[in-house]
Amino acid sequence: MLSISFITGTLLLSSASHLAFAQVNPFTWSGVRYDCKCSDLDACWPSASVWSALNATVGGNLQKVVPDAAVCYNTFEGTNTYNQAACQDVTRNFNGQDWQSDRAVSNHWMLWTNNTCLPTTNRNAVCSIGYLPRYVIMAKTRDHIKAGIDFARNNNIRLIIRNTGHDFMGRSTGYSALAINTHSFKSVQFTQRYTGPGGWTGSAVTVGAGIQGRELLRLANQQNPKVAIVTGECPTVGFAGGYIQGGGHGPLASYYGMAADQALSYEVVTAAGEFITVNADSNPDLFWGLRGGGPSTFAALVSVTVKTYPETPAAGLVLSLNSFDQNTSWRGFAAFHNLAPRWVENGMFVYYELFGSFLNIRPFVGVNMTRTRINEVVQPLYDQLRSLGIQYTATVTEYQTFFDLYTALFQDESAGVTSLVGGRLFTKRDINANGNAIVDAMRRSGAGFVGHIVGPRIGLAAVDNAIHPAWRDAASFSITSVNLANNATWAQKQQAQQQLTNQIDAPLRDASPYGAAYVNEGNLEEPNWQTAYWGTNYPRLLELRQKWDPQGVFYARTTPGTENWEVVDYGRRLCRKL
Repeated sequence: MLSISFITGTLLLSSASHLAFAQVNPFTWSGVRYDCKCSDLDACWPSASVWSALNATVGGNLQKVVPDAAVCYNTFEGTNTYNQAACQDVTRNFNGQDWQSDRAVSNHWMLWTNNTCLPTTNRNAVCSIGYLPRYVIMAKTRDHIKAGIDFARNNNIRLIIRNTGHDFMGRSTGYSALAINTHSFKSVQFTQRYTGPGGWTGSAVTVGAGIQGRELLRLANQQNPKVAIVTGECPTVGFAGGYIQGGGHGPLASYYGMAADQALSYEVVTAAGEFITVNADSNPDLFWGLRGGGPSTFAALVSVTVKTYPETPAAGLVLSLNSFDQNTSWRGFAAFHNLAPRWVENGMFVYYELFGSFLNIRPFVGVNMTRTRINEVVQPLYDQLRSLGIQYTATVTEYQTFFDLYTALFQDESAGVTSLVGGRLFTKRDINANGNAIVDAMRRSGAGFVGHIVGPRIGLAAVDNAIHPAWRDAASFSITSVNLANNATWAQKQQAQQQLTNQIDAPLRDASPYGAAYVNEGNLEEPNWQTAYWGTNYPRLLELRQKWDPQGVFYARTTPGTENWEVVDYGRRLCRKL
């Protein structure tokens, strides 16, 4: 039994409990012996009084998780929860990404919650917690983050760091976990001249861990003079969290580089519960790893300082093929995709969606381009489409700033999806040598694609960080997916994962030997994921993980140092192989 005392509001463990992190919680699954994190299925799970003490430590900001849609059911875990008006509100907003982002623990991609408490009109149905965390700290200060990390470490509890829940891969949820919600960390401070380490003397911004892409761009647009920042394409993506730790591509990445390339300094809480500054001078090894080494791997971010750039005019192009025939769409797509190296070599980003005969290319982003210039760059595509007899409509608009283009042409996306995702990063080398075969592999996969023509520019300066070296020759990154029914069984989920890995993603891998995978938007069953996600950088990342989190306090699947960890017992236990 742990001995717990409280001094000046901080949770302290007596010397008798200093070995809590090494607590053995044995479990055998499918004949394999494991040592597991403590869950509410286990005798080692902290008592109610221990959780109450943690709540006092974090100023009353600890919540026991109740699914948002529980208000649509008569009861949840024996407590009356039905509220007609609240249920209508949840149902109306459930597929909205902004609404989901503001929840305590909800996920944009509901597959990872196990879909056990969705909005319903049948109030007599059963609502269970599924794979949601059991408790969440709605953190308001960095001390709250530290308290959560210390508690998880000392009590052998699975820990989740959650900002928005915008995560294709389910890393911001976990059965019987303690979550730390950082969404309230909205501080933003701009400076016109950065004077810290790293050699950058231009403008910069320091942002808290709760900031999202579009709100950061709005604030940047309000500066005098206006500035631009490399953020994600989707407006709701949290900026200072898994996005930048995983690398971070977006509409400005072909022009300025990846988001992680812009990082100048971090304020973090380590797995040991220490507050440290991480930059080129202070903890430079961790600085290298935090820039692309993976989400929830080395530390919990409190804030990050990144480069900003003077705003520039921009031109946007929306291209539509006037055909509903699949063969025509694929010929047009091949003409477009085979020119991806040309797009990125001209500093352009392109977003597209390809589902059967539906091809939507919206938009081509031309930073610092005019209507005339963007048409000149895209002219070879126009010529090819005409030679193929494919009619098209191209609409070009000039904007005073990139921000104006972004708000006009990038559309909001929906949440509430039940799907598995995968994908592939295609290099210029592969497309130039094997472009038609890549497109043929995409077609044979039978999948739909959400694509990003992006190639991080490194001509401005040398970049040394943890991002897979293949990104430096990148031309196209495509996301694949397999949709499932909300009530899919465990066996059906496993079958869908096999389909994604072996039927959809495998042909893409085979057609692009110099390509890679992307840790933030990838396949959780990616073969040889260490090399696929990080290439030659992986051994160094593994050493960093062993240095900064030797106990495995942080966990996100397929990130450095998680080889011996596995979620077993039908998704309920996080365990280390013995």
